[in-house]
Amino acid sequence: MAVNRYLLASDFDQTLSFNDSGIVLSEMLGIAGFGERCAGLSHTHLVQQGAELAYLLLHDPEYRRVRREDLLQVGRQIRLKRNIRMLTSLLNAVDGYHFDFYVISAAPEEVIISALAGVVAPEHICGTQFRYDPVSGEIQSIARVPAGYGKVAVLEELRTKLAIASDRLVYVGDGSSDVHVMLHVNRMEGLTIAVSENKFLTPIARRTVLSDDALSVVVPVLEEIGGLGAGRIRALFAMHGFVLQEWDKTRTDALTIRDAAASPAVA
Repeated sequence: MAVNRYLLASDFDQTLSFNDSGIVLSEMLGIAGFGERCAGLSHTHLVQQGAELAYLLLHDPEYRRVRREDLLQVGRQIRLKRNIRMLTSLLNAVDGYHFDFYVISAAPEEVIISALAGVVAPEHICGTQFRYDPVSGEIQSIARVPAGYGKVAVLEELRTKLAIASDRLVYVGDGSSDVHVMLHVNRMEGLTIAVSENKFLTPIARRTVLSDDALSVVVPVLEEIGGLGAGRIRALFAMHGFVLQEWDKTRTDALTIRDAAASPAVA
């Protein structure tokens, strides 16, 4: 039987986890104002969205003391969504399909590797890479940061290496830093899945799914790519010891309404 091979790529922070790596690191080190610092960088457009932590680690005096060991410790404190290990097992149980799972994230690679130890192989993790001083251990420079369009570049490198067809891409993300890569995957006629109600992302993503379980993204993949109906999807989950207890399909209209008399005149 011919096998349809797909590349399934996912963001990390608040996609596979409940935490933002920068917040966990800041709390661990007792550094206040992480959100405000990121907002300031975003406002100045000095760095790509998602790359704020990498910038702070390289340039902010309070974060300059961070070493590789600190990042590994942060990873051990990250709270992950359930059943990440089972994600590709469930998808690859469908006859005729194979999914290669990779993580593409602007979070430090050490954080992701530590957090997903024993769950996702390190060679399947593409995070921000730093160059360290061999004597002091201080971060010297950034070798790679998959944020903004950088995620597109990493995704294309993987697609070329794995010889995956352009329309056999699936990308899962949660925030504004995923906009570029989702637009790219949409243009290639792949599948994009948002796992949050981010106002910039959900209008772009072909599907949105909200859950605290990583297996939730299996549902739109099986529907859109595998062509499975609800009954077969429930049966597949049951075969692997899972029950789709609640599955509500909703469409949300977000409206802002104001008194016409208070609106500025339109020429």
